[in-house]
Amino acid sequence: MPDYLSARAVSIVPPVRPLRGRVAPPGSKSITNRALLLAALARGTSRLDGALKSDDTARMAEALAAMGVEIAEPDATTFVVTGTGRLKAPAQPLFLGNAGTATRFLTAATALVDGTVVVDGDAHMRKRPIAPLIEALTRLGVVVEAPTGCPPVTVHGRGGFEGRSVTIDAGLSSQYVSALLMLAACGQEPVAVALAGEKIGARGYVDLTLAAMARFGAAITATADGGWTVAPTGYAATDLLIEPDASAATYLWAAEKLTGGAIDLGIAPEAFTQPDARAWALISAFPDMPAEIDGSQIQDAVPTLAVLAAFNNHAVRFTGIANLRVKECDRVAALATELSRIRPGLGIEDGDDLIVTADRTLAGQSLPTRIETYADHRIAMSFALAGLKIGGITILDPGCVAKTYPGYWATLAALGVALET
Repeated sequence: MPDYLSARAVSIVPPVRPLRGRVAPPGSKSITNRALLLAALARGTSRLDGALKSDDTARMAEALAAMGVEIAEPDATTFVVTGTGRLKAPAQPLFLGNAGTATRFLTAATALVDGTVVVDGDAHMRKRPIAPLIEALTRLGVVVEAPTGCPPVTVHGRGGFEGRSVTIDAGLSSQYVSALLMLAACGQEPVAVALAGEKIGARGYVDLTLAAMARFGAAITATADGGWTVAPTGYAATDLLIEPDASAATYLWAAEKLTGGAIDLGIAPEAFTQPDARAWALISAFPDMPAEIDGSQIQDAVPTLAVLAAFNNHAVRFTGIANLRVKECDRVAALATELSRIRPGLGIEDGDDLIVTADRTLAGQSLPTRIETYADHRIAMSFALAGLKIGGITILDPGCVAKTYPGYWATLAALGVALET
């Protein structure tokens, strides 16, 4: 099989028949990275089955190993993590590439280290905001510095933290809340975590965090004001079966709809606990998706839905997606630009909204287009869907999908999609 991840570009040949087959999506990135950290903070050995092995989870595992956590990988979907309940100061800065989840979570967790830790990333990560988390950690008594408001972050760890309450502005990212909640269980006293205002990006991911914490022995109580009180339980080792990645599933659900096929993922849409699974209802409505879609709680599914909307019966406006501007790239701008590269005016930025004007006649046309991916896995994977209906779609830098779904191109090929490198 060709090495799609090393290719400079991949061109998709529209299939002449519906895509049919069974696909095992990779494990959830969100759950895998939460479980890796919680297992590392626990005493004892935890086995994480069904885990995602990708660039993002590799960054998390490498960083934890650098802080003294024993991590074994007996097979392609399993991590065995042995922790002592403490993290050691690493010999070198923790380099996390463009792994936002790992960067936010470890910025908080390194407060437990007795020593100085630098959390850093690549050029893209150094543009992604982290100031609200830094401010919250400071209120907990953690000595932490991020002069630009983005990584690199320097944490002067003292083996713990002193604060008993903290308020966090989660408007930009729910990951700030998740990072604080996971840290809070390692305190000496109960910690109250409150939200500044009602706005929170993708609250469903906080629910994922709370569920994972509970599996590792944490005790969390919801408060009347919408916050939480976290007991100082620490974490206990446990075994966990990780569900498939819902964000990855959205590409396959959309491919099924676009080609009139039948792709069995081995799990029903309603069985997912991840927020992006809510996109199934919108995908199921194609080609009559709603005229307005609030993407605030299904942020990683928006690129899939936007490309699908190009073939909808009517235009679709995506709202609540301002946070997409601070993802791996400015996804609002990227989606508008690349859709309009296919056909001028197909994607339009309107403030922080995205309007996909839709054009059913695109299907079956040959419109040679080279799609820039901005080193963003979701731009690459979503625009590959356009190639299922339009001839001449070429995805540049196809290897960026390794961030969360290294087997994406091989999966399409196995379903019968011809790919040219």
